Parts: sequence; C-alpha cells; structure tokens
Amino acid sequence: MIADQSFKKYMEEAIGSENALVAFSAFDEPASVSVRLNPFKGTSGPQGREVSWCRYGRILEERPVFTLDPLFHAGAYYVQDSSSMFVGYAFREFLKDFPKPASRPLRVLDLCAAPGGKTTDLASSLREACGDDFLLVANEVMKARVGVLADNVAIWGDPNVVVTTDDPRAFQALPGFFDIVVTDVPCSGEGMFRKDEEAQRQWSEDNVALCESRQRRILADVWPALRQEGILIYSTCTFNRLENDGNVAWIEAELGAVCQTKEDVMGHKQGVLKTDMGYSLVPGLVEGEGQYCAVLRKTSDVVFRDVRSGGRRPAPKVKGNPVPKEAAGLVSVPVVLRLRGNTVVAVPDRIASEVEMIEQELHVVAAGCALGTLKGNVLVPDADLSLSMILSDEAYPSVEVDRQTALAFLHRDNVVFPEAPKGYLLVRYQGHPLGFVKNLGNRCNSLHPQSRRIRMEIR
Repeated sequence: MIADQSFKKYMEEAIGSENALVAFSAFDEPASVSVRLNPFKGTSGPQGREVSWCRYGRILEERPVFTLDPLFHAGAYYVQDSSSMFVGYAFREFLKDFPKPASRPLRVLDLCAAPGGKTTDLASSLREACGDDFLLVANEVMKARVGVLADNVAIWGDPNVVVTTDDPRAFQALPGFFDIVVTDVPCSGEGMFRKDEEAQRQWSEDNVALCESRQRRILADVWPALRQEGILIYSTCTFNRLENDGNVAWIEAELGAVCQTKEDVMGHKQGVLKTDMGYSLVPGLVEGEGQYCAVLRKTSDVVFRDVRSGGRRPAPKVKGNPVPKEAAGLVSVPVVLRLRGNTVVAVPDRIASEVEMIEQELHVVAAGCALGTLKGNVLVPDADLSLSMILSDEAYPSVEVDRQTALAFLHRDNVVFPEAPKGYLLVRYQGHPLGFVKNLGNRCNSLHPQSRRIRMEIR
C-alpha cells in the first residue's frame, strides 16, 4: 500500500481518520468480483449476493473464468465493480422524477464512456424508465479505447446507444442538446489502488492537481451541451476533496449549478459515506473499490463560444447499392434503414432525426444496429444483429448448442450442424444468441468476428 504521508493526509481530510484506516487495511486485501445482469436478456449469468444499490448487481464468492462462459459473450451480463454501479443508482434515483420531453426522446450523454460499464447500466435504466423513447450517446475521446466501447455496446444489444469519439469541446456544437450528462472523469485513481499498482506509483500531489485541472477543463467544455435545468452526474474513482467535493463546489460557483446531493436525498446505503457534496464509497466499508458521485442541476443559460473557426460537417453520404427492403423484416421495431459503405444499418425510427443531428457535428463510430453486409444481392448477417434486442424471432432459423459447441463457435473452430437448415443460422446457447454461421451441411463458415474470438485455450 502507498506509504506517502501526503496521501494519508489527503485520505484523512476526505473521509476521516477512522475511515482512512479501514481503507488502508482494505488495500492489502483481495478485490471483490461482481457482475451486473442484463435485464433485457433474462437474468442468466453468475449468481451471488445482490448489490444493495443495484438489483441486477451480483457479488460473487470467487472469480470464474468469464472468457469461458458463453453467456458473457452473449451480453447476458457485464463484469463491473459493485461500487461503480452506484453511479447508475444515482442516475436512476434522479431519473424517476425528471420531466420527460413530450415531443422528442430523452437525450443523455455519457461523456467518458470506455470501456462501457456505466454506459450499459445507463442504457438498461433508460429502457426500463423510457421504453424506446431515449437516446444515449456514449463518447470516448481516446481512439485506442473507443473500439472496446463500441464492442461492449453492441454485445449489450441496445440500439438506442450511439458511440462517438470526440473531445468534450466538440459537444459545444450542440448547445443545450442533452437533458442529462454523466461525467465519470479521468482521475488520480486512488479508489483503484488495490487493483492497479501503477495508479499507486503515479500518485503525487502534483498529479492530483493536474487531474483537478483536467477535470475542470472537461466539465467547462461540455457544459454548454447540457440544457438549463438539466442534470449533471459527476463521478470519479478517487477519494481526495480536490477532485471530488472541491470540483462540485467549483461547478456550482463557476459554471452555474445547484448541487442536489448536499443532503442525503438518495437514502442511506450500508457503508456509503455522505460527504459535503456527494457520496463516497470506500473499500473496507463497502465490498467494491473506491468511487465518488455527486449530482447537480444546471441553472445557468450561458452559451460558451468557441473562438476557433469551423463549420458543420455534412452528414455521411450514402454510397453503394440500394438498401434491400426485406432488411426491415430482420428487426422487431420500426427503423430507418441506412447504408454505410456496404453495411446496412437499422436506426430506430424514434431516434433517427437525433442521430442525423449528431452525425453533422460529431465523429460517430456506431449508431443503431448493423444488420449485415451486402455482397451482390445477398445480405450477409452481421454479428451485432445476433446480439441486438431488436432481432426478430423470425429473422433466421436457429440452432441450440451445448457449452462445448458454443465455446468452439466463439473460438472460431469448425462446427457442424448436418441436421439444421442450410444457409445462415443463428447459434444459441441456453436460448441466448451468440452469432451466425453459414451452414453448408458438412461444415460451417463462421461469421463470428476475429476481433471477438476467444484466444485462450478452451476446455
């Protein structure tokens, strides 16, 4: 555990000397293992004790080999720290009474979204509260991380999530566009010390000050995109006051907001500490890692003006063959069909106009659900379609497989289904779609992406 006296002082100032001692002791203990079930893919997955602030969260007694569980690859659950799920709890609590727009979908931005744990939690909460009447933009500025985010969103299967890769400043092109903004900002990582030794080695007072400054830049840059009376959920995985309560006070004073979590408005949860401005989760007091969360309501109506010149980017042009009309029958909801290169994409009708606006201003990595790739007059189904909650039950014939065959498919080994219909087949495990093969009778061509294949030895 880090022995820096400055760190100990920061901890004691933030959470009190007794709680700091508990945390220091917990840093030397093994980290807990937890998952969050996907409510729109049943409740299959590892079973354990329920997380008190997340009814789909489960704390496991031991860590299984998730890679060798086909349900993990089916998006039936997401491996996520239980403390991190508290941000989703705060989101749900404030979403309950948040006025929903009458003439458009609720618009939510997850600004620092990779690898996707909070994004998938937000998506499930929005679908339960709003049905299909929401848009969730999941943004990741780091190009090296946005691919993982897009994959995790696709595997989770909600088509109302749009993945972008932009600097927070880019969102100023959409002033007042979002009703709720979630900012799980990059931080000094004090809450992850028992999982991340590198975070321990990098800790210093200078690094804390650098993180505080960077967080304020991120918040100021994205602030114009949040509408007046909109909600900002601010979170970190650190403990110190500078990056937590200090930044919340700065948002109030400098950006124009009222903190909604000065009082214990969300109800007491065992082990969760109430700070001046928000909530702190501390290892040893809770089973998860360190997390901080506060909620603010925007009062200002200030439009930050970008002094740089620039104009709107044109929406992506449609190229290639016309979209086959029968593609609409592959999904169970009304959609707008689009062609990106040779890939047919289905965007839910309810968010189609919002997606067009976003594409004019931001770098969109994924939107809606990829149905397949056109090869001549044939639509080769995309793996993302198999995992999407809008896949029609009648779209393709399916074959149920056992665990070993499922793992072989996910490993991209040869699988054979001589009794199944020839052509494109949906492979299922315990009823959960895993992906597609093209069945030739004596062998199958796998349509499982190389980037998602299991690389470890299967057993």
